[in-house]
Amino acid sequence: MNKTAEIVELRVEGMDCNNCATSIQRFLERKGLVDVMVNFQTKEVRYRRNDAQLNDTEVRAGIAKLGFTVVDEEQAAAPGQQAWRARRRLLICALLTAPLLIGHLLMTLGVHIGLMHNGWLQLALAGPVYLIGGLHFGRSALAGIRERILNMDVLIFLGATAAFVYSLVGLYWQNPDYYFFETAATIITLVLVGNWLEARAVARTTTAIGALTELQEETATVVTQSGTLVTIPVEDVRVGQRLRVNTGDKVPLDGVVLEGFVRANEAMLTGESAPVARGVGEPVLGGSIVQTGQALVEVTATHQEGTLAHIIELVKTAQADKPALQRLADRISAIFVPVVIGLAVLTFLLGWLTGYASPTQALMNAIAVLLISCPCAMGLATPTAVMVGVGRLARMGVLIRGGSTVESFAGIRRMVFDKTGTLTTGELQVENLQFHEDGVPSALIRRLLYVMEGYSSHPIAASVRKHLETTEMMASDAAVYREFVGSLTTREEAGLGLRATNDRGDEFYLGAPRAFPQLISPAGAAAVLVKNDKLLASFELEDEVRAGAAALVQSLSAKGIDTVLLTGDNREKATTVAREVGITTVLAEQLPQQKLDHIARLSADRPTAMVGDGINDAAALSRADLGISLGGASAAALDAAQVVLLRDDLRLLTEGYEVASLTLKTIRESLFWAFSYNIVAIPLAALGFLNPMWAALFMAFSDVVVIGNAIRLKRRRP
Repeated sequence: MNKTAEIVELRVEGMDCNNCATSIQRFLERKGLVDVMVNFQTKEVRYRRNDAQLNDTEVRAGIAKLGFTVVDEEQAAAPGQQAWRARRRLLICALLTAPLLIGHLLMTLGVHIGLMHNGWLQLALAGPVYLIGGLHFGRSALAGIRERILNMDVLIFLGATAAFVYSLVGLYWQNPDYYFFETAATIITLVLVGNWLEARAVARTTTAIGALTELQEETATVVTQSGTLVTIPVEDVRVGQRLRVNTGDKVPLDGVVLEGFVRANEAMLTGESAPVARGVGEPVLGGSIVQTGQALVEVTATHQEGTLAHIIELVKTAQADKPALQRLADRISAIFVPVVIGLAVLTFLLGWLTGYASPTQALMNAIAVLLISCPCAMGLATPTAVMVGVGRLARMGVLIRGGSTVESFAGIRRMVFDKTGTLTTGELQVENLQFHEDGVPSALIRRLLYVMEGYSSHPIAASVRKHLETTEMMASDAAVYREFVGSLTTREEAGLGLRATNDRGDEFYLGAPRAFPQLISPAGAAAVLVKNDKLLASFELEDEVRAGAAALVQSLSAKGIDTVLLTGDNREKATTVAREVGITTVLAEQLPQQKLDHIARLSADRPTAMVGDGINDAAALSRADLGISLGGASAAALDAAQVVLLRDDLRLLTEGYEVASLTLKTIRESLFWAFSYNIVAIPLAALGFLNPMWAALFMAFSDVVVIGNAIRLKRRRP
């Protein structure tokens, strides 16, 4: 399979629950398609194109045969049309069912309406309802059976059909004791009511994606070379073009401010409620709103590659991902429908043959078993909670790569922290820069430092370059620099520093002093510059502990989570930072491979998360049970870990952990309800304590209970 093939996205209407999504997913995977993702909440179906296995036309036809509808962009843009069809179907069935149900309820109270005892009138009212239900549920049930997939609609269709056919037999015999037209109609109507309530509730779980999608601007004001302002679709804007944004505008795309100054609201992207100031040279995020100011912005990412697009993609993927906790529910759901059908048949046969119930009552009990059972509740428990939990985390500024990651996050018992840029601000200050070779001008050495640091993206390199830009670093004679340095070929050694050679064979090193233990470097030196084993310069680096680091460590300890500091920095500075924030276990002066070994050892002991800057700790982040990137909304950070904190605020770690734990708790509560409901309800129906109408009502509302529990997660407190 070609993994470079494009991902196809379709919008599919008619999916009511996780079983519907599973039906489509199984169909596509059986046909040989890979990377299939079906999300019934957002009505999205994705797969990797493989026309040799199944082309787009065949995919659409296959989904249609399962009883679902693939809609185009115009139809998707007007979802109200689909909602209106569902409401109209429900309204017609409710109006026709009401006289039957009211007449039945009055009869049980001893009030008889002669007209409602007429079998032909009952057929006239129940017939259209059954036809509507037959088309809606029967088509899906029969399509699923053809694909060897038994879904919830099979149970509903069998129950309604049994009651309706039994009533037709009674009408043929003119025996009112066999009339159960009101049961057949009520079954269909109550299930439609449940589906309607469920759809409304599910819509409330998808607000995060909707809110993020609304941030996407459709047009951008481009400044041409002549200075003319032209408005074009954002899809047509290319990297490097210049945009004009003013007060009240939505920034169309990611960019860098070339001229001007703005205060932008990035709350929906990063969770930061206070507007952020952006001046010349500073980045602005597509989707943020300019509260004050005007600016000329150079585009740095296209519509599909920008931060907002990455965030939406991550949230969608995360909300469709299944935690390990769902596997048991999926296995049970896969065999649930055939088991229930078997139990219904057994209920009828045992009730009738043992004399426990009359044939009519035995049939009603069997129908009640079909209707009371609800695999949908088990299927809904996890995805709805994950949908709400991931959405809540995204609004906070915490991106989760999948539903399984939520489960991993909640189960973490140890957090390992990098130092620079994580527990500290990463805004390093160069101190005590010393020059140790008298015959070489200091300005020349500064220039060499500046050039070599340009080959690294490490926070230290950025800080050194920023410091040197404020000093004299250009040699007075360029020929002197060329003679001393020559033409450099530079490479970076992870965990140590930079090595370079010139065209004359001279070797240069810039990095941690431990790479040259034979040299006597000043005490406290964080880095040295060496040429051919001769020390040219050394300097110290001072870093400030990030606000909230001590409070974070304290709160994690209170939750029973161990904390460890793992860094390549020298032991003295690492110990000082650890003491200041309250960490007792310090692993300092570690090379990247040593970091990986420590992470592997710690992860084997208990579930361990690695918290880093998302750029220089990629290997350690990947090796840990859970990688957490504290790297802001940069593209590098978005690709580096399973959890991304969109702003450098350590409070997000504890808040994110609490929401992940609440999400897992909600999933467990809903699964407990779903299992308990079926374990209790099915025997009650089989023993005749619930008639089919009550069974249909309870089944319809069991889904709503599960979804309602998930919706509580939006504002549920730890």
